[in-house]
Amino acid sequence: MKKLFCLALLLVATCCPAQTMTSPNGKIKVLATTHGLNVDCGNVTVARITRLGITPQPDDTTALCILGVGKPTTVKADYYMLSGKKRHCTNQANEYRLNLGKSPSQGLGITLIVRLYNDGLAFRYATNMNHGTMRGEQTTFDLSQGTPRWMMKWTDSYEEFYPKTTDGWSQDNNRRWAFPVLTNPHSGVWTLLTEADIHDYNSAACLYNTQAPNLYRIVPDKNDSLVSGPWMSPWRVMIIGSIADVVESTLVTDVAPPSTFTDNTWIHPGMVSWIYWAHNHGSKDFQIVKQYIDMAATMHLPYVLIDAEWDEMDNGGNVEDALRYAHEKGVKPLLWYNSCCGWVNGAPGPKWRLNAPEKREKEFAWCEKMGVAGVKIDFFGGDTQPVMRYCIDLLNDAARHHLLVNFHGATLPRGWQRTFPNLLSTEAVYGAEWYNNRATLTNRAAGHNATLPFTRNVVGPMDYTPCAFSNSQHPHITTDAHEVALTVLFESALQHLADRPESFLQKKYKQVCDFLGTVPTTWDDTKLLTGYPAHHVVMARRKAHTWYVAGINGTDEKLGLTVDLSSLQLKGRHTCRLLTDGSLSFKKVKPLNTRTVKCAPRGGFVMIIE
Repeated sequence: MKKLFCLALLLVATCCPAQTMTSPNGKIKVLATTHGLNVDCGNVTVARITRLGITPQPDDTTALCILGVGKPTTVKADYYMLSGKKRHCTNQANEYRLNLGKSPSQGLGITLIVRLYNDGLAFRYATNMNHGTMRGEQTTFDLSQGTPRWMMKWTDSYEEFYPKTTDGWSQDNNRRWAFPVLTNPHSGVWTLLTEADIHDYNSAACLYNTQAPNLYRIVPDKNDSLVSGPWMSPWRVMIIGSIADVVESTLVTDVAPPSTFTDNTWIHPGMVSWIYWAHNHGSKDFQIVKQYIDMAATMHLPYVLIDAEWDEMDNGGNVEDALRYAHEKGVKPLLWYNSCCGWVNGAPGPKWRLNAPEKREKEFAWCEKMGVAGVKIDFFGGDTQPVMRYCIDLLNDAARHHLLVNFHGATLPRGWQRTFPNLLSTEAVYGAEWYNNRATLTNRAAGHNATLPFTRNVVGPMDYTPCAFSNSQHPHITTDAHEVALTVLFESALQHLADRPESFLQKKYKQVCDFLGTVPTTWDDTKLLTGYPAHHVVMARRKAHTWYVAGINGTDEKLGLTVDLSSLQLKGRHTCRLLTDGSLSFKKVKPLNTRTVKCAPRGGFVMIIE
């Protein structure tokens, strides 16, 4: 009996290592339990992962237990980005390898790689495959009822709102949720959950909470890809810390593979004039396209986007005439394409030019010959493995022909912007084009805009298409200053301006147009100065020695926004110019370290510190 008792203790000890893993600064700790991980920040638990495991079949619900935790090794990230919230990115992690199995005596050759950074946690599964696939995953997060969270219902285009709730069950009975997920588990402590590093044999994933309102399981999309050799899941990433830590984090690209591009000199971010917001079918009309080329030239914008249906262009010229006209004006053209893997029937063209490798090669070669600077590719078909492989093929083939890429109607950025630096923007957001579709954005845009810097835009570039002073098919009720502020608040290396030429080029918007012709679209540093989702946000972004500070009011009431510049560590003499509600010009103001800027309902401001 004594021997049996000792054996039982040994089995429990083997299957329940109860070992604590720590970040380099000791702030974040993860306790390995029998089947999961408890995540602490400081002295509070911020997340519980109650189940772990990967399975060949999606309906296999087998959870794995942790058999052992290896000794930590140090992983360092030190790299430069051509686009994004920060130019020089550095980070460091302690990496642990955990052996997983069905029981202490039945290891499966599956490793859980866990990295603890000072600003979060990342983990992924790794194994070797023999002409097989991994279709299912058991990773389950327990988000306690009552925890504030901002979550978006999953759609294949990732276009929805991020409403605040404290309850896992949604009112419309939704059970499928998209990344990222923002939570506020304790006062002053926030987490943002997402994924990163999708390989061509992976599908992307989302969250389901079908079993209980507090349990969210990661479910990969359809994947029939057969792999022989090493296989890894995408990283499951949780950014942890203050709300500023979350917004400023580069963890999504820190865990992404570095680029293998040998020449990046042809990659140039910038502002774009954009026809679709005002003219849904405007790219069919050569004369309207010329107006947007002229607008870009007048405002000193480097790019013009010729959008859907350019293959049907008439009224005095075709697409080749438009491309030549753009070059004559010193404007670089971008062209729209239908991916033809999502919405095809009834959708606009051009169609079926990119799907087959030989057709894609012919089309991209023609683009390069005609001086096309980049492509906007639209209407993808969700998160399945074939779509992920198609996106990677598009990025690689576009790079060979020196083409920038903007994915629309597509999945969320998951670190590809580091691996493929020609990916300058991705939609995956309920953006300004929705003023075309229905009026729901009209009354919700201000709060939605004040939520996106804490959710969607944390993980990568976001082609919201900001800044409109007139109306599209449905009106907007945000102020002019609010609209201008979005061009700084929203990070996108290709920043498409929504409004029509006759609106921007009014005399009263002269200073605003001068600003839009010079404001950067990539940044050396980013600081969140203050904010709370849907209520307000004030952010500072630096390019060289100039700081751009922008703030918006997400409410329907007047609001005073505190602007504390002490974290910017300004040195020496500097000048400060401010654009606020009720004024369409930048006025010189005293360079105070702290000031309160009064905002109208749904208002905003922009400050330039040089």
